[in-house]
Amino acid sequence: MNSSGSLLPPGEGRTSGSAGSPSRPGISYDAFLLVGFGGPERPEDVIPFLESVLGGRKLPPERLEELAEPYYLFGGQSPINAQNRALLAALIEELHTHGLPLAVYWGNRHAPPFLEEAVQQMADDGCRRALAFVTSAFGSYPGCRQYQEAIQKARAAVGPEAPEIHKLRLFFNHPGFIEAVADRVQTALNQLGSVPLEEVRLLFTAHSLPLQMANRSPYQQQLQEACRLVAEKLGWSEWQLVYQSRSGPPSQPWLQPELPDYLHQLRRQQPQIRHLLFVPIGFLSDHMEVIYDLDIETAGVCEELGFHYHRAGTVGVHPRFVRMIRELVLERLEAQMPRLALGTLGPSPDECPAECCAPCWSGK
Repeated sequence: MNSSGSLLPPGEGRTSGSAGSPSRPGISYDAFLLVGFGGPERPEDVIPFLESVLGGRKLPPERLEELAEPYYLFGGQSPINAQNRALLAALIEELHTHGLPLAVYWGNRHAPPFLEEAVQQMADDGCRRALAFVTSAFGSYPGCRQYQEAIQKARAAVGPEAPEIHKLRLFFNHPGFIEAVADRVQTALNQLGSVPLEEVRLLFTAHSLPLQMANRSPYQQQLQEACRLVAEKLGWSEWQLVYQSRSGPPSQPWLQPELPDYLHQLRRQQPQIRHLLFVPIGFLSDHMEVIYDLDIETAGVCEELGFHYHRAGTVGVHPRFVRMIRELVLERLEAQMPRLALGTLGPSPDECPAECCAPCWSGK
């Protein structure tokens, strides 16, 4: 793979341009773009990565070092890029095996391969229209709109030769996502062995957001629905959605309930609960918010409070999840392809409303 993020040689894996999109009749696609968050891969990458995430906001050096510490604990490497490489390899096989020979590219917002480089390579390869899959299932400013802004910024940087890039819809209630999460949870439940189920609490987790930002998006509603659908598929009645990885000032209201406060409350109110099975439904792969915030910090709190810590895997490269991405692509290529969604909220639109997921600092 070259530094641009292209996984196929120029010219390889192109469609003939005959497939159309139901939302844009007559428009065809010749490329697929995976858009990730990115992460450092060496100790010297950590501070530049964090500065990119901060987007120009200045923090005291000691606070920046505090944010960097979890990465240094893992040798300065986040696992997220390796996990995206694995997802891309699975996607290339899935797309090509089923007759969708799109050229495949990968670009990140905050670490190499950068999104602008991927879009430039797409332009150099002659790609004209691409479908983008963003590694976020739920609607919010950082989880949806900010990715779209990053795509448009990259296209503007490349200039008139940049391909059109259309983001695939949110998939929080797609059967492929729900079934993959449920399968990961069932695997973890099976590993509990003979533990009495009344001693087990299922805790879904997702990244917390400032309340003002969350209220401008469908984030909470979509998360609750996804958790309900997974629990329903498992036949599990006792569960809770809890928010993790808060990073804002204490004076700013964030989503509730938060870890670890919820764990202290649970210990006081339900002493019969001994086993906690965490389901990081808000994350698609086992990156830093999972392997550090949950597996180290939260696991430590559980030990202090007398809980047994267990965790389900993220969807990662689960075959049903990979197939779901192909199904999302087919939706845009074939007018008759069903738009799959479970529950009561229905499938997400291809294009979000203009007022959706505005940043809380925008004044809108």
